[in-house]
Amino acid sequence: MGGRRVRVLAAVSAAGLLAFPAGCGSDRPPDSEVSPTPLAAGPPDARNALAGRAAAAKDRRFTAAYTLARPGGPPRTITVALASDGGWRVDVGGGALGGTVDVAIVTVRAGHYECVLGTAASCVQVGALPAAADPKVQHVFTDWLDVFIDRRAAVSVARAQPPPGVTGDCFSLEPTAVSLIGPLDPGIYCFAADGTVTGARAGFGTLVLASQVGPPPPTVTLPGPVVPGDPPNTAAPPPPPTPTAAGSPSTPPSKR
Repeated sequence: MGGRRVRVLAAVSAAGLLAFPAGCGSDRPPDSEVSPTPLAAGPPDARNALAGRAAAAKDRRFTAAYTLARPGGPPRTITVALASDGGWRVDVGGGALGGTVDVAIVTVRAGHYECVLGTAASCVQVGALPAAADPKVQHVFTDWLDVFIDRRAAVSVARAQPPPGVTGDCFSLEPTAVSLIGPLDPGIYCFAADGTVTGARAGFGTLVLASQVGPPPPTVTLPGPVVPGDPPNTAAPPPPPTPTAAGSPSTPPSKR
């Protein structure tokens, strides 16, 4: 009988423990009834939004045509080919010699090139393009994307209205006062939700997407042979010297 009584008391004690879980006496409701504190879900700020669009653009591969309007000149055609293998080519109509020469900026496995287009196309291998030979518009599709992604870059970012004819989300970028040399041209840069560059307005002019976006090529090729020399400048060459009249000296004679 004694052993049976002990077993009954033990069972009653266990039931009591189940009926009163740990934490009894607290006003805290059971875990299943506790709602987690919701996190703030406001819209992302401009810098985060730009970084997201630029990250998508960095992975985007496509072909497309754009128009580039510059003050004092006719609109130019820009064709972009971002290849599946990571190479790229941007053809810039009127990109050199004051708008008289079409050029292509090309990056392939062998290196980086600037090419003169036309019947006598040729290419010059370059490391970084010298400023005097840089049409700049190609940076929107290539290395400036890294600046857009970098939240620590010395630029201020704000949302902006699209330039005329441009769609997508646009961002105004300005180098900050502490940046002695801006990493990019200040201006407005616009992207579709999938990362496609839809337009821009900066020192190189106003860029507007002018065609349907097409599939990327597997690779890009140089439009001409590689030759020694320097890439052509963007500025027009100086005019030739004015010829002097026949028989007239170009400089006054020295006095004796």
